[in-house]
Amino acid sequence: MKRGDILTGTVGETTFPNHGSIKVDDTEIKVKGVLPGQTVEVRIKRSSKEKAEGILCRVTEPSPIETERPRCPQFGICGSCTMQTVPYEEQLKLKESHIRKLLTPAVRNPEECEWSPIAASPECYEYRNKMEFTFGDEYRDGPMTLGQHRKGSMYDLVSADCCALVDEDIRMIVRETLAYAKENNLTFYHKMRREGFLRHLLVRKAKNTGEILVDIITTTQIAHDFGPWASRIAALPFTGALRGVLHTNNDSFSDTVVNEGTETLYGQNYITEELLGLRFRISAFSFFQTNSQGAEVLYSKVREMILARSQGQVVFDLYSGTGTIGQLLAPVAKRVIGIEIIEEAVAAAVENAAMNGLPNCEFIAGDVLKKLDDVAEKPDMIVLDPPREGVNPKALRKILDYGVESMVYISCKPTSLVNDLEAIQNAGYRVVRIQPVDLFPQVPHVETVCLLSK
Repeated sequence: MKRGDILTGTVGETTFPNHGSIKVDDTEIKVKGVLPGQTVEVRIKRSSKEKAEGILCRVTEPSPIETERPRCPQFGICGSCTMQTVPYEEQLKLKESHIRKLLTPAVRNPEECEWSPIAASPECYEYRNKMEFTFGDEYRDGPMTLGQHRKGSMYDLVSADCCALVDEDIRMIVRETLAYAKENNLTFYHKMRREGFLRHLLVRKAKNTGEILVDIITTTQIAHDFGPWASRIAALPFTGALRGVLHTNNDSFSDTVVNEGTETLYGQNYITEELLGLRFRISAFSFFQTNSQGAEVLYSKVREMILARSQGQVVFDLYSGTGTIGQLLAPVAKRVIGIEIIEEAVAAAVENAAMNGLPNCEFIAGDVLKKLDDVAEKPDMIVLDPPREGVNPKALRKILDYGVESMVYISCKPTSLVNDLEAIQNAGYRVVRIQPVDLFPQVPHVETVCLLSK
């Protein structure tokens, strides 16, 4: 068995996030992006006497659980969705089993811990309230498109004009924007050459209010008046309500969207969403859960866990985004202090607290590691909702030094939660309850809420 060999086998059990293996001649070959029971062709990436790692080439026979017809015609070509062939009930079972396999070895008191069944998303298609689309060519030197990366490629794109994770309003914006770009002979940004103009299209649509915000992201290499494009977007027959059209400059070398100056071309630079009776102002780049109705399920579970514990207490909402969780607890808390590194999100959180009539909320802009030193008050309870990589180890030590009786950790990447649980349990905390919540139907990711007690 050597690098480049193509081998075939049947996938056994899988682990988060859809990682599995096949056996060939008593050698286990690990492979990503597979489902249990699939027969797959794998190209060997590296191998030794004991184990090997391969790259999925193709599925030659589907899994017994693949009984659904994919809704999106780009399924299998686009790199975003991998589970459209699996009925949603089976997706939930698979994700719950993945979380149990991953967290059981990390929890030191598994018999005492309450393992709650996974909570489903109210919608399993057209649920996303935010998408970032990329300008590029469908293949090298091919026609320009606007969409998502092709499966297994960092460069080739597939069109998103039929994406099943967003609704028709967003798909319509994609089609109109691509048509405008082609009609005006606008070039896209080549990452390798670092030349070109069009980079990304960011669209947000609040699911509960229907408000829409559109932002086109470009380099400054070309001067172009996007006023006519904004007028065309404003004239589209939306079922929702267009609130703003923006143009953002981004000359960074990174392929991520970086805000280096934003101009409002039409309307305003934010939308408003409603969750659990509260209103939240969302700007183009502030963090907000991408599944609004799923977020209501998530936050209901969080509130259910800690509402009684937060009565009359000082609550720290760390990595607070637009302040959603802290504001849901504010009516019963003595005081809520949120810390978030994105200044735009903090500004929105301050406005949101005022709009919702919550004077006991304070939101601070900055790195949690540094800003905790500036807060004189001590918390009675801490809510953690860190980014995908988890909590900075130095920040986590400061957080644990408070010695609060209860903490809630909300994780969008459970492997990061596993890493952080080691230090948390070493500090004398036990895991009281684990609650998976599916905010990402059709993809293997899952949100996990963990209640911890000193």
